[in-house]
Amino acid sequence: MILRALLIWALIAAAEVIHGILRVKLLNRRVGDRRARQIAVFTGSALIVLIAWLLTPWLGASHASQCFWIGGLWFVLMLAFELWLGRLFGFSWKRLASDFDFRKGGLLSIGMAVLWLAPWIGAKLHGHL
Repeated sequence: MILRALLIWALIAAAEVIHGILRVKLLNRRVGDRRARQIAVFTGSALIVLIAWLLTPWLGASHASQCFWIGGLWFVLMLAFELWLGRLFGFSWKRLASDFDFRKGGLLSIGMAVLWLAPWIGAKLHGHL
């Protein structure tokens, strides 16, 4: 189950990278960077839930505790990936932190919470829990 969870996370990470590229190319010009990132939290969350829903049967988690553990693993991996990628592209720690700060319009915390809950949501939608 761990290997499958890691493979699904890698698919989610790849989908989110593509989602981010499309956001920059299509949405930033229309609504600005900050608003585009806010909108992308919700479209990205929907994408994550869709992937989790599609692959939950293959994942094989049969208990809520397994789902939350896998979601926690995805959360930690995605947070590390997000920070690594942000720094790779030259963003400051302050700029990266602002994506998580509600007071500054950052909504990424919502997306990360959805990521954590995604395996459970997928299993619930399939009636596995």
